[in-house]
Amino acid sequence: MQCEHLGIIALIHSNVRSPPACDDGLTLPLDVIDRPIVEKRLLRKLDLRVAFLVLVFIMNVTDRTNIAAARLRGFEEDLGMTGNQFNTLTSILYVGYLLMQAPSNVMLQRMKRPSLYLSSCMITWGVLTVFMGAVPTYHAALILRFLIGFVEAAFFPGAIFLLSRWYKRNELGLRTAILFCGNSVSHAFGALIASGILGSLDGTLGFKAWRWLFFVEGTLTIVVAVSAIWILPDFPSTPSAWLSPDEQTLAKRRMEEEVLTVIEHKNSLMSFGIFFPTLSATMGYNPTISLLLCAPPWILGTATSFVVARHSDATGDRFWHIVGPLLVGIVGFMLAISTMNTAIRYLSLFIMAQCPAAYVVALTWVMNTFSQSQPKRAAAIALINTVSSAGLISSSYFWPSSWGPSYTNSYIICILASVVSIGMFWVFREHLSRCNEAAEAEEKALGLPKGFRYLL
Repeated sequence: MQCEHLGIIALIHSNVRSPPACDDGLTLPLDVIDRPIVEKRLLRKLDLRVAFLVLVFIMNVTDRTNIAAARLRGFEEDLGMTGNQFNTLTSILYVGYLLMQAPSNVMLQRMKRPSLYLSSCMITWGVLTVFMGAVPTYHAALILRFLIGFVEAAFFPGAIFLLSRWYKRNELGLRTAILFCGNSVSHAFGALIASGILGSLDGTLGFKAWRWLFFVEGTLTIVVAVSAIWILPDFPSTPSAWLSPDEQTLAKRRMEEEVLTVIEHKNSLMSFGIFFPTLSATMGYNPTISLLLCAPPWILGTATSFVVARHSDATGDRFWHIVGPLLVGIVGFMLAISTMNTAIRYLSLFIMAQCPAAYVVALTWVMNTFSQSQPKRAAAIALINTVSSAGLISSSYFWPSSWGPSYTNSYIICILASVVSIGMFWVFREHLSRCNEAAEAEEKALGLPKGFRYLL
């Protein structure tokens, strides 16, 4: 970001008025379109397809985190794991995830059919998840987990980039929240599904319950992936059978009117989500009850994410809508540290589950800040998500069994990570504020109308 160029960007942005050209060279002027009606129809169709993206993201997170549920039914013992080997198995996925995100998004922005690419990746990680149910040794599981992370890396940064190609900056917060709710829903209902599988299929066809967990969830992923080929949207520039000509034209025009997206974000404080079943188990209930108890906190967290993201869009504020959930999360961590009382520790899980709302708004701030070309935007989104994922590699070691059942050290690390994140966001906000002041000063000096401003 270069503050000295903001005045020029503002001038270009304020004077974008030419009608969009279609891929075949024809132009449909907007003055012959009843724009509010067409725009409402366009957004309704888009939102339905974003809803399917949520289902894909649910499967993405489920296949990534299901080993936490498997751990409760003999996964470690059957593969002969000792010491920190389970933590290594958790973190190795994020090594593959980290390596592939940026290259994947660079390739994605060059494609005309991202729906085919993302669906193919989904089928691949679904097959690998099924193979996880048949692993005979720890080292075989380690290789498969790395490959799952490598392939899964295509989806989330790719989906975020896809949203930024369709929605305007004041629409992105809610849609990002809708997409990211797949994370919370996966933690909630993934635990319910896992409890059903682990409780009812143990010994069926000679396979243990944790193996059936991978078989069933991997197969569900493959089924959803095949459907995604026809349901996921492509880019506005790609002709789509589900859009009318005026909707297609308006979709491209909307993006011409926008100067879009990115910021930097860290993410090791979110590691508690990976080990949520373990934290629930510290309350002393059996594995099935522990998994069922995971659902209510994430359901509340999902609702909070919607409210916070919608209010952030309405007010145009990003910083305080990030800081607020992080501070609430800190309260939850402190509560968990303070006592082993079952009721209070369960309450602390509800409070911790509010943290993802901050991540939702942060991702939206990412897309509201970056104002370069499409290839740079795709690479930047992937790069920032890669930096975020890097924290998950080390944070897999923040929850060793030897620190349980209180996990005081783990919660302290989460508190410190939250404080550091708040400090980094404040520094970034101050930088954007200075850029806005420089743009305003340049506009006054040159007599330009008010143009682009970074959201704070």
